[in-house]
Amino acid sequence: MEKTLNNKSFIISFFKSVFVAISCSLVLVLALAIIYRFVSMSEGVIRICNQIIKVLSVLIGCFVLFKKDKSKGMLKGSLLGAIYTLGAFFIFSLLSSSFSFGLSLIYDIIFASIVGLIGGIIFVNIRK
Repeated sequence: MEKTLNNKSFIISFFKSVFVAISCSLVLVLALAIIYRFVSMSEGVIRICNQIIKVLSVLIGCFVLFKKDKSKGMLKGSLLGAIYTLGAFFIFSLLSSSFSFGLSLIYDIIFASIVGLIGGIIFVNIRK
């Protein structure tokens, strides 16, 4: 019985972390859009900023996820990265009214999973 409650608690905590990560992305992308309005940036700079936003968002999500539960960092972190990417893709696609599935989405999932894996390793091993 307690294991079921623990799994339910993990699922709630996991999706809370994904929500925090996606919220961070939304705020940071909005900030980037405001900066872009006043400062001229090339396409390459915007791509780099988008990757930095993804990394920061996944790491913040990992921080929230591993604040209390310090187990299975690699697995949970990489899963968080993948689910974050799919959720962010869905939300940003809704906002832009264009769904474009392609190889870049697969690369983004792999990239975010690796960042989540690294974040999971780091945050599981940090002591209070």
